[in-house]
Amino acid sequence: MSTTAANVRKVKLKLSAQAERYARRDAPLEARLMAARGALPLDPIELGTVLFVLCSDPEPEVKETARRSLETLPEAVLGPILKGPTHPALLSLLAQIHKENEAHCETIALNNATDDATIAWLATLPHSRVVDIISQNQERMMRSEEIVEALGANPLTGRAVIERILSFLGLEERETTEDDDEALDEAEAEAAVLEILGGDMGDIARLLASEGDVEDEEIEGSLYAAVQNMTVMQKIKLARVGGKEARSMLVKDRNRLVASAVLASPKLTETEVIAFAQSRSIGDELLRIIANNREWTKNYQIKLALTMNPKTPIPQAVKFLNYIQDKDLRHLMKSKDVPSNISAHARRILTKKGKL
Repeated sequence: MSTTAANVRKVKLKLSAQAERYARRDAPLEARLMAARGALPLDPIELGTVLFVLCSDPEPEVKETARRSLETLPEAVLGPILKGPTHPALLSLLAQIHKENEAHCETIALNNATDDATIAWLATLPHSRVVDIISQNQERMMRSEEIVEALGANPLTGRAVIERILSFLGLEERETTEDDDEALDEAEAEAAVLEILGGDMGDIARLLASEGDVEDEEIEGSLYAAVQNMTVMQKIKLARVGGKEARSMLVKDRNRLVASAVLASPKLTETEVIAFAQSRSIGDELLRIIANNREWTKNYQIKLALTMNPKTPIPQAVKFLNYIQDKDLRHLMKSKDVPSNISAHARRILTKKGKL
């Protein structure tokens, strides 16, 4: 039989003859009300399915009763529904009903019967274990960009999860090497960007792949528009193969997977890393990544930029203070732009050296 779910989406459901007698629209009202109360001798999945059907009943009393029954199912009934071969539409509704229950959301996320749209919605919730479960399912992420987008936008998506997802996508972060600058030549980069953009924006593609500066404001505006119209997966790919101007835009992207992918680009230069370390418009998570990269932090300008940037996490900023030159420590000591404990620590170092 067919019915319309709570999200006005038509779904097809299979019910036994006994269950359909109570769920069909032309069944007596008393029979439908009895079923809506959950008073049927059915197995859990079929009972849940009947209640789901009755949540769209044209009679308001039946609809409201069925919804309340779904919301208050005992664990002995709800558990098998959440774990079993339940219809995806019912799992989607139950995910919304139990969105504040992390254990129930975990079970739904682990169920292969759950559809990708529901998994993407679960990835937006403030449940760290659910985020971790979803991020481990490479197959789902590869076929559903909405899941990747939701994970990247969730503040609970931590460093390990981001690294795992980028690894799945072939964009894992790594230490830079001397060969990185030649990893993608200009022809390969331009071809890759053209593929990302669908091959219909040649001028913009060449600009996105170029390492030169943008001088033409009209082209720069077109570049910005092109990036804004990209999907998250396109942005992640572009972060790897695009040029400096593309990276400077994408590193500020609100989706942390996109911004993190910039730092995994084999074309990224130390000059850009210095600029990122100085920037107050990128996320502190990116500054933490830079601070934890041993190759990048061999560069004194990067260490100095990190200590002077108020957005750098304090533990990372403090660890570089012992490497900062005296003249820069004096500047930090007097600066009103850095956290007070950074300026105080700079003062302590200078005092210990006898330079005050």
